[in-house]
Amino acid sequence: MAIMITDECINCGACEPECPNTAIYEGGIEWTWGGGTTLKEVTLEDGTVVDANEKQEPVSDEFYYIVTEKCTECNGFHEEPQCAAVCPVDCCVDDPDHPETEEVLLAKKEMMHGE
Repeated sequence: MAIMITDECINCGACEPECPNTAIYEGGIEWTWGGGTTLKEVTLEDGTVVDANEKQEPVSDEFYYIVTEKCTECNGFHEEPQCAAVCPVDCCVDDPDHPETEEVLLAKKEMMHGE
């Protein structure tokens, strides 16, 4: 599963610098596919090609959020999700709406980092 941040987030920001995929953003901040990755462009599921530096709409305006499509649960980098490890209020949890196997998570890592 990808990780999500619940609405219990206190906006401390401890999680953001820990993410090796830069999948975590402050509420209201636009995100990009390319930030923290080697991506130049991304082909979406519908076949649309997007410039990796094109700004995307924030997932949340109120609290820190994780871009599901960029979250690998730190697979290939760490033994456990680092956001959850540092969160002082335990609001970085498995996202039940996005179950993913380790194989899928590692494939996302390879796509983003070319490794």
